[in-house]
Amino acid sequence: MRPAQCIFCTDCEGPISKNDNALELTAHFLPAGDTFFAQLSKYDDYLADLAKRPGYKAGDTLKLIVPFLKAYGATNRNIEEFSLGNILLMPGAKQALQYISKLMPTFIISTSYQLYIRSLCNFLDFPEQQVFSTELDIDRYELKPAEIKRLKQLREEIAALPLIELSPEAEYLDELPVESQRTIQRLDQIFWKEIPAMESGKMLTEINPVGGREKAAAIASVLRESRGEPQDVIYLGDSITDVQAFQMVREGGGLAVCFNGNGYALRAAEIACLSGHSTILCVLAELFCHGSKQMVLEVAADWSLSRLQQSQVNISLVEELSGPSLFPEVEIISEENREELIKRSESFRKSVRGEKIARLG
Repeated sequence: MRPAQCIFCTDCEGPISKNDNALELTAHFLPAGDTFFAQLSKYDDYLADLAKRPGYKAGDTLKLIVPFLKAYGATNRNIEEFSLGNILLMPGAKQALQYISKLMPTFIISTSYQLYIRSLCNFLDFPEQQVFSTELDIDRYELKPAEIKRLKQLREEIAALPLIELSPEAEYLDELPVESQRTIQRLDQIFWKEIPAMESGKMLTEINPVGGREKAAAIASVLRESRGEPQDVIYLGDSITDVQAFQMVREGGGLAVCFNGNGYALRAAEIACLSGHSTILCVLAELFCHGSKQMVLEVAADWSLSRLQQSQVNISLVEELSGPSLFPEVEIISEENREELIKRSESFRKSVRGEKIARLG
């Protein structure tokens, strides 16, 4: 039985683009920026998933890095210019969004900065009003020379700290390696004591990244506007920032699809999809539109080219996927196959988006 109105919601970086814009901005503006960002990404995973720090959510890395971007000369204009010049789409992403938008209301829900999303929407010819993203006006903040100097010193210190190592089995800080505990304790001092005492502390309180519960809130907003229900939603994501959106959609009877995702996403979604091309988004959207979640699950349980040919999916889409290099993997996630799927998906994620991005939460 198909929903009264199907709604397609997707993360941006992963299903639509290959970028990790925040990582790329940090590597561009900061010395050793990729190392610095990797450290804060692990810290973000720790705070959101293990420590469950009150008021903190997955994806808040995007507010932690802003004082440092500002200290190294980032402006609204050069962030947007850099973003526009470095957009890297998944093959077929533009065509997929255009196709799906004709089937059902389509929304992008992204932790990325609005400055990047604006450039991406222009590139994709996708309406910006159908996107939820992190608002950032970095020009409104002013830093004095002494604070800029201190932030640069902190950047150097953070990049030199031993990289945090997390284990899915760990439940408490003292179960992590000693060096990781020390790194976390120092980062706690920097981000929750030292920077809040600075002018740049305003950035940590005023910037609200769209990750974790904010992604779930974005879906709730879409449903209020459309008078829909969670069962009407198919949601695609790939990382820790999508976990609460997955949970909300699943609990409401909708479909949660992990696209080239990492372990955090695989543990929260219902279906795993491994693909180097965005055409599969159209296939999943059509199946959902024709027969709701149940039809997607039925086809996924017997996933093959011949099964797709017998389904209600547009034959031109099936033909587009028929090449051996394009045919994706789609599998229902279970207790029995989850860990093996995580290994396969994370390996595939690395091949599609690169090792630096694949290591991030």
